[in-house]
Order: sequence, then C-alpha cells, then structure tokens
Amino acid sequence: MKENIRQILEGVKEGTCSVDEALLQIKEAPFKDIGYAKLDLHRKIRQGAAEVIYGEGKTPERVVGILKAMSEAGEDRILITRLNQESAEEIGRLVPITYHKEARVGIMGQFPEPDGLGKIVIATGGTSDIPVAEEAAITASILGNEVVRLYDVGVAGLHRLLDHLDDLMDASVIIAIAGMEGALASVIGGLVDCPVIAVPTSVGYGTSLGGVTALLSMLNSCASGVSVVNIDNGFGAAYLANRINHMEEKA
Repeated sequence: MKENIRQILEGVKEGTCSVDEALLQIKEAPFKDIGYAKLDLHRKIRQGAAEVIYGEGKTPERVVGILKAMSEAGEDRILITRLNQESAEEIGRLVPITYHKEARVGIMGQFPEPDGLGKIVIATGGTSDIPVAEEAAITASILGNEVVRLYDVGVAGLHRLLDHLDDLMDASVIIAIAGMEGALASVIGGLVDCPVIAVPTSVGYGTSLGGVTALLSMLNSCASGVSVVNIDNGFGAAYLANRINHMEEKA
C-alpha cells in the first residue's frame, strides 16, 4: 500500500501525474482479499480512521487473520468491537492485544496522544449504561480524542448533572447515553452549544422495549442540535464524535 502511494507521489513530483489525478488514485480504495474477508486498506486515507473489526460472529482465527493482514499493511492501531472475553483470550495467545472487558473491546497497538479540537464528554444516565459508554470512550480514545467521563448523572437526580456544568460547557462534543425514557439527551441538549449525540440503551423494564422507548424519546427531542444513533451503539456515537472533533475547514 505504501509503495503504491509512493509511486503516485513520485509521479506528481516528476510531472507525469497531476495533483487531482493523484488524489483520485489514492482515494480509489484498493483492498486485500484474504478469502473470508476483503480488507479496505485505504479507509484511513479516505476517512481518517482505519477499518474497525466487528468481533461478534467472527471466530478468533478469523479475527487473528484480519489483524495480521492489517498489521502487515502498516496499521499500527486496530480496534475490535463486540469481542467476548473467551475470544479475546484465544486471540491474545496468537497476537498482542489489550482487552477492555466492560467495553467488550480489543485493541492492537497503543493509544495515541489526543489531537482533536477539544474534549469529548461522555455522560450516562445510570451505571447500567456504563458498558455502552466504555465502548464509546475506548473508541474515541483510540481515534485520538481526549475523553471526559460523567457517569450516573441521570435526570432522576438532576443535581448530579448540574454539578458538572463546567465540563459540559467546555466540551467540543457530548455523547449522552441513557436507557429507560432516555431524557438525558434532551436535558443536556438544552444546556450546551456543542453537538450532542444521543445513544439509547436497552436498559429498563418491560415497556422500555429493549431500548425502543429511549430511541423514540431521543428522536423526538425538543432540544436542537441532538442527533441519535442506534440502540447500544457506543461505537457509532464515538466515531461520529471523533469526526466532529477533528473537523478542518475545507476550501
């Protein structure tokens, strides 16, 4: 992959390829076919972050194969989401990974120094939402963001949230994670001037409907500037927050 890019850049230097032609060639995504997976090796160039491995439903052997192929292609930080502990232990015997049990996330490589525009605040309604929040926190951190955790600050005790107004006002992006009726996102959305990403969780009794009630509540938020991702999707919220926190002005 690196050699192909080098040849393109040499062509620009020698005048045999224009800048626009080079950019187009780089963005046309080459991939590596390893039989059971086709790895998108140029995703980091196109989108700013390498392909992420979704661990659920994959055998440890296949995850290891993908990790090795990505590592050989030059990826030094790789994220595996929805990875159970048993699989993580098997994978860890073959390749070096760090497993974060509560988040169900595995990482090959080290966390980078944060280089985002500001801080990503992750707030949860209750402690039962923490596994989803940790998935978001680890994802945001491996993508190069400074993360502030505000856990168990739900609307049943609003003073707990208001005690952290400085953190909320200082955020570049806020991820609001809640189950039950999902009111946390609306409350935060009505307080701050930054984007708020709402994550409904499957936490709650019968009529929470596995997170559907919180999802609909968040979608119907009266607070402007609130977007919503899928139920329990801490990864998706963090990925979007990372993009917002790394926005650059485009000509």
